Amino acid sequence: MNDERPSILFVCVHNAGRSQMAAGFARELGGERVQVLSAGSEPADRINPVAVEAMAEVGIDITGTQPRVLAVDDVRASDVVITMGCGDACPVFPGKRYEDWELTDPAGRPLEQVRPIRDEIRGRVEALLEGLRG
Repeated sequence: MNDERPSILFVCVHNAGRSQMAAGFARELGGERVQVLSAGSEPADRINPVAVEAMAEVGIDITGTQPRVLAVDDVRASDVVITMGCGDACPVFPGKRYEDWELTDPAGRPLEQVRPIRDEIRGRVEALLEGLRG
């Protein structure tokens, strides 16, 4: 991207749960310090309503987001690319920082099973943001 803030791209298959929750936490906790993108290799039609509910419980509204397809330019523009179960669908560019977060897919799971996934994502995002502080 075109400014000095580090940019983070969160990618999962459907861009409806894990990556949306991670992006929500990064926007909330990182504020103006970071740029945040999220995308999916095979985006769903809509955000997982249980993920929306789980995030609302911690005061983060992700209802205004929409699953979107991963574009090569998203990866090119990002400093850090976090993948979550999308395998080789994410293009690799030299000089980028890549991390693969092994997280349970919240799709089709009830709220009580999504909460621990949400909490794990929050912890990983907090550690990521702390590591970006220069």
